[in-house]
Amino acid sequence: MKNQKKLKINLPPYKFILSGGGTGGHIYPAIAIANALKKKFTDAEFLFIGASGKMEMQRVPSAGYQIVGLPITGLQRKITLSNLMFPFRVIKSVWRARKIIKQFRPDVVIGTGGFASGPALRAAVSLKIPTLIQEQNAFPGLTNRMLANKATKICAGVPGLERYFPKEKIILTGNPVRQDILNSSQLKPEAYSYFQLDPQKKTLLVLGGSLGAASLNKAVFMGFDLFLDAGYQVIWQTGKTFIQEAREKAEKRKEGNFSVHDFIERMDFAYSIADLVVSRAGASSIAELQLSEKPCILIPSPNVTDDHQTHNAANLVRKEAALLIKDSDAENKLIPEAIALLKDESRRQNMSVQISKLAKPDAANRIANEVEKLIPTFNSTKAHAEL
Repeated sequence: MKNQKKLKINLPPYKFILSGGGTGGHIYPAIAIANALKKKFTDAEFLFIGASGKMEMQRVPSAGYQIVGLPITGLQRKITLSNLMFPFRVIKSVWRARKIIKQFRPDVVIGTGGFASGPALRAAVSLKIPTLIQEQNAFPGLTNRMLANKATKICAGVPGLERYFPKEKIILTGNPVRQDILNSSQLKPEAYSYFQLDPQKKTLLVLGGSLGAASLNKAVFMGFDLFLDAGYQVIWQTGKTFIQEAREKAEKRKEGNFSVHDFIERMDFAYSIADLVVSRAGASSIAELQLSEKPCILIPSPNVTDDHQTHNAANLVRKEAALLIKDSDAENKLIPEAIALLKDESRRQNMSVQISKLAKPDAANRIANEVEKLIPTFNSTKAHAEL
């Protein structure tokens, strides 16, 4: 028995495809999941599938991952030539996704929503590859609702999705977020220097989402002087389309404290010094607010499918963890409400406590564990024996 050679099974590195995009709410969860998988499987290989021309084609490579684009687009809300071409783009995208998957040969394909994930997961299902959907919102997007019955497993960011998905497939994991915002309070001295703001003044952080938000920008623009005259300061993320106008407005207030950006690269710094956050109610944004324990004013976007951001915000409002202002009321109400909250230390503290109770800081690891369960325990096409 001592001289008997042991059979050693060597498995090549696991491979994962992740698909999701169009907005940061789909991109950043996918990157967070990939990072968690990379920690679990240090030699794993990753490939992202996105939509050509969308922001994921820049954000994913900057996070250190390879991405390929599909010619898929979303449906417009009115009859357009783009809508007429939509079926042909879907067919072409599914065909291309199928080709990519055959070449890459992933163990699991993961979709985080957005129109690019539809063709990728459909192709994976047709090739009998395990698939996992991660749904961030209280009201699921159309793509994930269409894919749910065929998916192997569904990781839910919030409870209550049994109304839309097969109950037996759902695992409540929470929403994965950028981990650099954990313990961000330790970064305060560096953050004040980075944004060139005054540590003695309370700070409002305004986030219009990764693509900007016209109504939020207009509300801040109209109330800018009122806010600064009240003795507060602001970090303002405008998006690319409004940045020039915002900078011109800010430069007129030489004595004011402000920091205007089209996109904030160091969100850990921004969260560390924010006393109050104004944000859209996308699921990823809410998950970050929960993790950073920030009191917030949520202004749901009216331009999203099925008004899902209002559903997201309502979950927090019921628990006294956030204040909700309708998009149509933002111009008149946002700055006065922000000033009132910054003056009310007790209310902000209570909101901070309530929102922190909803945080799930290990969501990305939970999802990675569920992905691991989908990997075939022994794949004869990959394994080889060494005697």
